[in-house]
Amino acid sequence: MKPIDKIVPVSAVRPDKAVIARAAQIIRHGGMVVFPTLGLYGLGADPFNAAAVDRIFAVKGRQPNKALLVLVADISYLERVAAPPSTMALDMMRRFWPGRVTFVLRARKDLPAVLTGSGDKIGVRLVAHPVAAALVRGVGAPVTGTSANISGSGGCAVIEEMDERLLDGVDLVLDAGPLAGGSGSTVVDVTGRTLRILREGVVSAEEIRKVLNNSLY
Repeated sequence: MKPIDKIVPVSAVRPDKAVIARAAQIIRHGGMVVFPTLGLYGLGADPFNAAAVDRIFAVKGRQPNKALLVLVADISYLERVAAPPSTMALDMMRRFWPGRVTFVLRARKDLPAVLTGSGDKIGVRLVAHPVAAALVRGVGAPVTGTSANISGSGGCAVIEEMDERLLDGVDLVLDAGPLAGGSGSTVVDVTGRTLRILREGVVSAEEIRKVLNNSLY
């Protein structure tokens, strides 16, 4: 199948239910789907299916020690992938979600080792883009949210510019048109007693520290 045959246009505002159902079914059956997030396109698969996660690493050429983040549709999904967050973590999530910030939590011990890079932590972000939100809800469980790119290259905001090697390796592409681009989410580790900013992205470290300093924990 040529890559173009896998590309399905989807409204960024009101995604077609049949298209979302098709994409969700692919993920539930171990497949991979490219879908839009707020800034860049992501690569979705079932994070509980080790073979599906292995496919992501293979198609991206990603190093096996690099964990993948997952996307959730609401906070109730957290218990499927992570230990109960601290009061501080929950408060920060409520302030910065949806989108914008990926929070690193203690991973459930029964997650596939390939998902967490054989570590004990998992990055989680609440979806903000309507298509991504519909997809995660359609799957009914968390979905991987790694960027849809070959490792070492930049993220993609336009499907036409996506590497054909990646398009060849996935099962479906939900094309919502050009995205905002820009930097990715800010990554914040909230597994300890103090918050650690691992990567500064669309939310500045200054903004996060300001919120943290104005809170009582």
